Amino acid sequence: MKKYVLAMLASAMVCAPVAGQTFSEDRIKADMRFLAHDLLEGRNTGTRGYDLAAEYVASRYLALGLTPPVSGSYFQQVPFVLSSIKASPDSFISFGGKTWRNGEEVVLSGTSVYPDQSEDHEVVFVGYGFDAPQYGFKDYAGLDVRGKIVAFLTSLPGGAPSDVVAELGDKRTELAQSKGAIGAIGISTPQTLKQLPWEQWKQYGAVPRLRWLHADGTPNVVAPGLRVGGSLGPKAAEELFAGSAKTIDKIYAQIEDPKARPKGFAIPGKLHFERHSAVDKMSSPNVVGLIPGSDPKLADEVVLFMAHLDHDGIVKPVNGDSIMNGAMDNASGVATMLEAAQAFLDAPARPRRSIMFAAVTAEEDGLLGSEYLAKHPVTNGKKVVAVVNLDMPILTYDFKDLIAFGAEHSTMGPAVERALQTAGVALSPDPMPEEGLFTRSDHYNFVKEGIPSIFLATGWAGPGKAAFDTFFANNYHQVSDEVDLPIDWKAAARFARINYEIGRELANADSAPLWYEGSYFGDKFAKGATKAKRP
Repeated sequence: MKKYVLAMLASAMVCAPVAGQTFSEDRIKADMRFLAHDLLEGRNTGTRGYDLAAEYVASRYLALGLTPPVSGSYFQQVPFVLSSIKASPDSFISFGGKTWRNGEEVVLSGTSVYPDQSEDHEVVFVGYGFDAPQYGFKDYAGLDVRGKIVAFLTSLPGGAPSDVVAELGDKRTELAQSKGAIGAIGISTPQTLKQLPWEQWKQYGAVPRLRWLHADGTPNVVAPGLRVGGSLGPKAAEELFAGSAKTIDKIYAQIEDPKARPKGFAIPGKLHFERHSAVDKMSSPNVVGLIPGSDPKLADEVVLFMAHLDHDGIVKPVNGDSIMNGAMDNASGVATMLEAAQAFLDAPARPRRSIMFAAVTAEEDGLLGSEYLAKHPVTNGKKVVAVVNLDMPILTYDFKDLIAFGAEHSTMGPAVERALQTAGVALSPDPMPEEGLFTRSDHYNFVKEGIPSIFLATGWAGPGKAAFDTFFANNYHQVSDEVDLPIDWKAAARFARINYEIGRELANADSAPLWYEGSYFGDKFAKGATKAKRP
C-alpha cells in the first residue's frame, strides 16, 4: 500500500454552500487519509493503532470546540475482558465416537465465564430456536431442554418481517437460557454457508472474544447460564443428527421453503464438550463530544450522531498486504460525522436540542462500545431522544438516494424525508430486507433502550447497486478497503451535508421523535412511552 505524508489541513478546500456553512471535500479526505493510514494498523480495539485514532478524533473535537462530557474528557473508557481459545488441541466436541477439534468442523470461542470446561450433556434440536406464536414459531413446544444443550439452525426463516426475524435470531440464546438449557450450539445451513463458506467461518475459532465489564468486574454476557456454546460445520452436523428422528439432510431439504417451521426433537446420546480459554483484561475508549442545546426547554434532550471507529487490525497477508485499513468501514462514517459537527458549529445559531457525537469502539467485536455507551450514558442528566448511525456509507459514486434503515418505525422517518427534500435527495426503502440490517449495527443498542433510531446509508438508485456489489465483492472486510478506492469526494461532502440537515431537523423540531403505534420495536422496547399514529 501507498504511504502518505500527511498534511492534513494545508490544501485549499472545495466546498458546497448551505445555510451559511461549507462542507469540505478536503477535510473529509484528510480525516479519512489519516484514519485509514497504514500507521494505524487497522484500528483494532485495544491496540496502539486504535488509540492513535481515538486521540486524533479527540483532537478534532477540541479544535472544533465540542464540550468534553466525560468529567472534562472526550474519552469514555470501556473496560473489557478478552478471552481466547488456548493455543493447544484441547478444545473440541465429541459425539458418536468422533471428535472435531476447534477450527476444523467446529468453531468454539473463548469465554471468561467458564475458562476451563469438560462436560457431557444431552442435546435437543429446537428448529430455529424461536418463540413467536404470532408468526408460527413454537420451536420449544413439547420439548424439555432443562439441563441440556439446544441445537438450532443458524439461518433466518421467512414468513415474518425481516427485521423482526433478525431480532428473534439475536435473542435466541437468551430464550434458550430462559427455557433452562445449559448450552446452545448453532447448526450451519446451506443458506448461511452461501453467505459465509465454512472455510471462512471456521477461522473465527481463533478470534479472541471481547466482553465489557460491569462495575463489579463481572463480564456482560447475554446468557451467562449457557456454559456450552459453538457452531457446527456440515460434516459435524451430519454426524450429530445421524440416528436421530430426522437427518440433517432432510431438515435442509425442508427449510428450502423459507416459511417452513421444522419441529424439534431429542437427539440420542450425549455430546462431550471440552474448552480451555486464556483470559486477560484491557480497555478502549469511546470518543464523545457535545454541542449544548440553545433552548432551555429542549437542551436536556440529545440527538446522538454515532460512527464506529474500530476495524479489524492486522491479518494474514494477502498479496503482501496485512492491514485492514477500513477506509469505507468506517473511516468514511467518522469523517462525515466530523464534517457535520463542523457545520453545526459554523451555523449562525446553535441547535435547540443538544447534539452528541460518538466515535465508538469494538463494533467489529459485537457492537460492544455502543452497548456500553447506551448502558452508561455520559449525558450528565440529559436524555438521548434520537440516534443517527453512520456505518460504512459507500462513497464511490454520485448517489441519487439514501436509505434510512428503521425510518418506518418512528416519526424519524418523516423528519428524514423533510431533510432530504432540502438536500434534493430521495429516500428509498430497504433494498435488502432479508438481511435484517436494522438490527445489525450500533444504533440497535439504543433501540433496545427504547430510543428511536436510524441507520443511514447511501442508496441503490442509478449507479448505487453496482457500486455496492463491487465494494462487497472486492473490498468489504478485506485489505483492499483503502483510501485509494475511487471515492467520489463531492458525494462525501454531500453525505455530510445530509447528516447535518437530518440532525438540524431533529434538533430543532418542537417534539422529540416517537415510535409509531404497532411498531414491533417500539412495542417491545418502549412499552410505556407515548406512541404516534402511523400516517
